[in-house]
Amino acid sequence: MTDPTTNSGDPGASPSLGELLGEVSRDLSTLFRQEVELAKAELQDSAKRAGRGAGLMGGAGVAGHLAILFLSLAIWCAIGYLIGLAWSGVIMTVLWAVIALVLFSSGRKQLKTVRGMPDTADTLKKIPETIKEAGTSND
Repeated sequence: MTDPTTNSGDPGASPSLGELLGEVSRDLSTLFRQEVELAKAELQDSAKRAGRGAGLMGGAGVAGHLAILFLSLAIWCAIGYLIGLAWSGVIMTVLWAVIALVLFSSGRKQLKTVRGMPDTADTLKKIPETIKEAGTSND
């Protein structure tokens, strides 16, 4: 059996330009398909992480709103009996501001874990170098 990349049955003959271009075209096509699959996988992972972070941020907003609306009124009135309504309002504002800050910081921390597509970006940077190296090694 002979090598399909050669022109003739002669083992010393080199492949034709058309055969070489066809092989390069197939290799590039395979490479790009693999890169698209890698990009899809990375995007899915990043989207999940972003969704979790956004959910935490939304939860922080809703929790902050409801807490301010209901708990603040109840505690404000309770403290108001001891020190007066004005000062109890200030205390409640500071308390819920601290809680909102903690929730916001947790959501922000989660969002910072989103990686994006580092493997795809790294591989795509290497493609031009690989093509240049392949072109200079055949000369």
